[in-house]
Amino acid sequence: MAYKIDANARYAKSHEWARVEGKLAVIGISDYAQHTLSDIVYVELPDVGDTLTQGESFGSVESVKAAEEILAPISGEVVEVNAGLEANPEWLNDDVYGKAWLVKVAPTDQGDLATLMDSKSYEAFVAEQEEKGAH
Repeated sequence: MAYKIDANARYAKSHEWARVEGKLAVIGISDYAQHTLSDIVYVELPDVGDTLTQGESFGSVESVKAAEEILAPISGEVVEVNAGLEANPEWLNDDVYGKAWLVKVAPTDQGDLATLMDSKSYEAFVAEQEEKGAH
């Protein structure tokens, strides 16, 4: 299956993405992640001012099938949370790279982005996951 992949984002193996916009980084979950979860019914996000640490949980996404932790693709301070997602978690099934972003952070370590996959590498990673039947 072909999944949407944002060419401007960098991806973690746990299927979160980070996209730099000016001095901030926008963070979300990938199209592959939302597809494997199916119908998303609840999202738990951090508060403005919280600090994210790369690789550590900062929230969760629940679907009719499962609940998954959201891991921070990069470290930084949360400066904005997508408040609309609380009332509209289904946005994650429709527009993960647009209106369904999760948080915006002020990155604390620019080197974090270099540890993430670019869109081509992520596309290959997802294809490999699909072949293995992993989700």
